[in-house]
Amino acid sequence: MPTGVSRRGPHVLPDREPAVRPSDRGASGVRQRREPRKATWHRNYCVYCVGLSMVVAWVIVLAVFQQGSINVDVRRSAAEMLLHGELRSTERRVHRMLPFSSLSVEARFADGKLEIERSRRGNFVGLRPPRLALVIGSANGDAQLLMLLTLTKGLTELGYRFTVFTFEDGGGHYLWENIGYQVHLVDYQGLMSIDWSNYEGVILASLEGKRVLSSLMQDPFLSIPLIWLIHEDTLGKHLRQYEEKGFDGLISQWRSSFRRANAIIFPDFSLPLLYATLGGTNFMVIAGPLADVLKADTYLASHPRHHTRKDYGYGENELIVLFVGSYFHYDDIIWDFATTMQALASQVSELEGSTSAGVHSIFLCGNSSDTYSSSFQELATQMGFPANSIRRYPFDHDVSSLLLIADIVLHASFNEEPSFPPLLLRAMSFGVPIIAPNISQVTKNVVDGVNGFLFQPKDPATLAKAFSLVIGQQKLSDLAKRVADEGKLLAKDMLAFEFVSSYAKLLENVLYFPSNVMLPAAVSQIQQKTWSWDWLERKTTNETDQSTELSVIEMLERQFEKNLTGISQLENETLSGDFPTELDWEDLNEIEISEDIETREMQELEERIETPLRTWEEVYHTARKAEKAKPEKHERDEGELERTGEPVCIYDIYDGEGSWSFLHHGSFYRGITLSRSGKRPGTDDVDAVSRLPVLEDSQYRDLLCEFGALLSVANKVDNIHKLPWIGFQSWRATSRMVSLSRIAEEKLETMMMEGNKGDTVIYWARMDMDLNEGLSLDFWSMCDSLNAGHCRSLFGDAFRKMYGLAEDMASLPPMPDGESYWSALHCWIMPTPSFLEFIMFSRMFLDSLDQLSYNKSNPSCVLGSSEIEKRHCYCRVMEFLVNIWAYHSGRRMLYLNPVTAQLSEQHPLEQRRGLIWSKYFQRTLLKAMDEDLAEEADDGIYVNSRWLWPLLGEVHWQGVFDREREQRYVKKMDKKRKAKERLLDRQKHGYKQKALG
Repeated sequence: MPTGVSRRGPHVLPDREPAVRPSDRGASGVRQRREPRKATWHRNYCVYCVGLSMVVAWVIVLAVFQQGSINVDVRRSAAEMLLHGELRSTERRVHRMLPFSSLSVEARFADGKLEIERSRRGNFVGLRPPRLALVIGSANGDAQLLMLLTLTKGLTELGYRFTVFTFEDGGGHYLWENIGYQVHLVDYQGLMSIDWSNYEGVILASLEGKRVLSSLMQDPFLSIPLIWLIHEDTLGKHLRQYEEKGFDGLISQWRSSFRRANAIIFPDFSLPLLYATLGGTNFMVIAGPLADVLKADTYLASHPRHHTRKDYGYGENELIVLFVGSYFHYDDIIWDFATTMQALASQVSELEGSTSAGVHSIFLCGNSSDTYSSSFQELATQMGFPANSIRRYPFDHDVSSLLLIADIVLHASFNEEPSFPPLLLRAMSFGVPIIAPNISQVTKNVVDGVNGFLFQPKDPATLAKAFSLVIGQQKLSDLAKRVADEGKLLAKDMLAFEFVSSYAKLLENVLYFPSNVMLPAAVSQIQQKTWSWDWLERKTTNETDQSTELSVIEMLERQFEKNLTGISQLENETLSGDFPTELDWEDLNEIEISEDIETREMQELEERIETPLRTWEEVYHTARKAEKAKPEKHERDEGELERTGEPVCIYDIYDGEGSWSFLHHGSFYRGITLSRSGKRPGTDDVDAVSRLPVLEDSQYRDLLCEFGALLSVANKVDNIHKLPWIGFQSWRATSRMVSLSRIAEEKLETMMMEGNKGDTVIYWARMDMDLNEGLSLDFWSMCDSLNAGHCRSLFGDAFRKMYGLAEDMASLPPMPDGESYWSALHCWIMPTPSFLEFIMFSRMFLDSLDQLSYNKSNPSCVLGSSEIEKRHCYCRVMEFLVNIWAYHSGRRMLYLNPVTAQLSEQHPLEQRRGLIWSKYFQRTLLKAMDEDLAEEADDGIYVNSRWLWPLLGEVHWQGVFDREREQRYVKKMDKKRKAKERLLDRQKHGYKQKALG
């Protein structure tokens, strides 16, 4: 049997069937059966013995020549095989466990998204900077605080503006004031009263941000982008305990919270492993090395170097070389160590013999098991290192103490790292010269011979050369000392620019920038190249970052354990409850018998009393009278009773449970919800979805937004609103500080009672409330800024289509310039008849707008630039439509200051002469157009498959009235006919009454 040699060594080749010779075939060419061979087992046994002896001989040869040149070639070939990936089983396993490449922001997002948005906008500029809410924890450490200050300053340079919230006053708030931001201290109730929709995104800076998620996981804040920074490993360590205790509900709660975030950001690549149970699809890593730098500074200040060396048994003049590996090869002996030791064995031996102080090698790798230690010691001895000068410590040892006593730190792992190796960074912070392979993450930051020494992993000779540059005259060379000093300076500000730029790129891809928001500057314009150490130095030493409250992890654990205890107690009480005894059943039987006897006696008494027979009419009237006497039939809701006698009702529009805290209570207000599941319990709030079926479709509900509430109230308005005045107010008015104060409400009530206000529109939320001071825009410019620059053009086209105007006719109603105010946020009141006329105009305009925006050739929205704006396409145009209708229909427009209750008339009627297009807004014209559309809808003549007008309210025209009148007449005649037939039947057959009972 033949033998062969491969990467695994010599081995026996399997038997192969010999090729078919021509002589083996018969005359017909068919292969003939050969005779079986004899003594096959004896031949196989001989071959097996020969092969085994060859394997043993091969092993002996390797052991004999391990110190010679053959061994060097073998080790070098092994190193080359390792570098080419043939022996990287450990690395492949780690990468299968956690795909590091997908955790970086650069790999997750493509460049150029902001540039595309900038080119789409053209010369159009937003009105305000992008706003972000930053929620910091009450126990943020110095490293995290420094990173947040640096990040905030860098993003502010790009144009972002922050609002900083915290849960507890832990000191250091003046540091935020130094960069221009005030810290807002909030509690749980305060969190529920924050309108997160005022911000383009929310950043949670710690695990304590879990408190905020109770509101961010509810409508209308579900679509707000959320970025969660997690620097703590506390929860990750508790997850295994939760699994052992069976706290599946608590794990699910944290998992749902993690899924709510658009991105979970970790400062290093080890933390995602701890939190892998909670997800992973939204995990990202943005390296923040400040924790290692601060640990080094703190350790240097509290631990003298000579004392630490003495504790380890080393003298002050002894040379110590620390070999470090990668954290991700925790349990395996890395083959890179073999190559490193082989390359440096001769130099270490020479130093050991030439210096009296001695050279010591410390290896930091692997775990603390005895098997690993013995295997590593055997490997080091074979590589030629003196056994008495070698020590190995596992990764869970005190790393800072080893870095403190080391003279040289050599990174002995040649594998590509996902980020700059943290052990090298900490060594540089300790002022120790480093020797590292020229992998990509190292060469990005370290320059060979300037702030570190680099070598090529494929060429061990370069490692020996780098080591010789560090050592001079049996001690560190002057070059090594200069390089160590430069490395310490580099480590202090390393990755600062990459840190800020990664977050800037993340925000560009996660946030949505509305049309009225300025786009941030490009990442290349970031000026923040260093960490903000000067701010941290201003922090006084007596400040404490320890929180006096329970952490959110402890609070949730106690709550969950309490719930489990309550459930178990309830089950025990149920199981150990009193069961009825035989005596109890006997007592119950006696009670039933006595009740039965009493019932029979009452029936006998009623039978003896004479009762006259009554007619069916008398029985019917008696039943109706009893029904009317029921008190619950006529009980009215408390809110309805409060509104009795009021001249106006203002409908508070809201969407979801998250907006409940912004609503008002009192006789002036009544809630109207756009979400059935988000309706307030125990109130008489109006369900807009049930009143207007088109709102059941989420697409139309998103397109119409709060204007859908107006349409639902106008649909059969007599069923819910019978007051002379009607008003609306968005829940967002409270968060924008433009809701009516108590003084303003009294002012309105007085005006309504006095009467004689005529056809007036009174509003209290201004259109320009978000403009920067000193910036003034006219109406159409403001509308363009909120609708991606297409408000004028699309409004004119919709107006032309609505009235059938010619192409050469002007179709954009003129709106005056000046310092007068316009209405916003649907915050206004007007007479109820005027409201119905406004809705009639709005339905036709909205239908024309929908036909232009979602036609077959271009089914998209041009009134928004971001995805959210496109989903809520008509919201901003319909919010300002009341201004155009009120101005051109000749209504008085009054602005009421919501705080001071000062009333001022805007756009007086005498100033509108010659400017308004009153002919297009006359009630008779609008009514005629409405009836024409109603007739087409009633006849089934649809304009297209997507005809929105019939879905937005009632369909009425004269034909409908005539048909209803005819139906009522037929019903009346049928009733008369039946009554006449019943009378003739009685006259013919006599009156017969059926027996009662």
